Amino acid sequence: MSDTIEAVFDTVAAVAGDVRSVLRSRRSYEAAENPSGEQQLAADVYADERLEEELLDLPAVGSYASEERDGLCEDSGAYHVACDPLDGSSNLQSNNGMGTIVGIYDEQPPAPGDALVAAGYVLYGPITTMVTAVGETVTEFLVEDGTREVLNESVTLPAEPVTYGFGGRAPDWPEAFATFVDAVEADRLKLRYGGAMVADVNQVMTYGGIFGYPMLADRPEGKLRLQFEGHPMAYIVEAAGGASSDGVQSLLGKTPTDIHERSPVFVGNDALIDDLESTLADAQ
Repeated sequence: MSDTIEAVFDTVAAVAGDVRSVLRSRRSYEAAENPSGEQQLAADVYADERLEEELLDLPAVGSYASEERDGLCEDSGAYHVACDPLDGSSNLQSNNGMGTIVGIYDEQPPAPGDALVAAGYVLYGPITTMVTAVGETVTEFLVEDGTREVLNESVTLPAEPVTYGFGGRAPDWPEAFATFVDAVEADRLKLRYGGAMVADVNQVMTYGGIFGYPMLADRPEGKLRLQFEGHPMAYIVEAAGGASSDGVQSLLGKTPTDIHERSPVFVGNDALIDDLESTLADAQ
């Protein structure tokens, strides 16, 4: 299994190098929308097609699922990869942070969180970095020319939280969640929210804190996709010593019935996730 996991991460790093090199020439919008009703950029389509092609070329990868396509692309193999090929791609127009998210499952999607065997993300920031989680080991890499170089062999979430960032419009937040945000701000955490989950979670991984896209008044299921975003990021943060939640339970305890199923998503320091769940429970 370890060879397969490393092969998947090596492939994602190689594709990331290609994606980074073409971003400036693929900023235009396509006519098509993805299955979530979001307009696709040329960069979304390119990243998705390259990942699908290269990952399914690996003998052990039996299926590829993506936020950018309706169903599974199937092959023979024991492991299954779910990707958000270009997370935060709307930031391309304004030249802000974006990323790639990948989850490796030993069950075909839609798969439960406990079927994850590894997860990772690539951050296209001032430099390109990759964070991977296998079991309880989280490693950070520098990605240059499509290859990985270890920067930190044992990434852990800092014990003292510094940052927070929450998606959605504040007027659409449920009252109980708004109460929790008031408490976070009273603790003088610093607001860091850039509209790309990878970049925002990486802030939490670096400085400690909490990131979330909550349930909304008109969308109680939230916005983020569990299979492509919630599960992989929860796996990484929990492996680094943090916690995840949908407001009630760990995201890794959830099983989607559809590969594009949405969920409220919160990841960060244990104490903050505990406070979140307590605040929401008290409002019931």
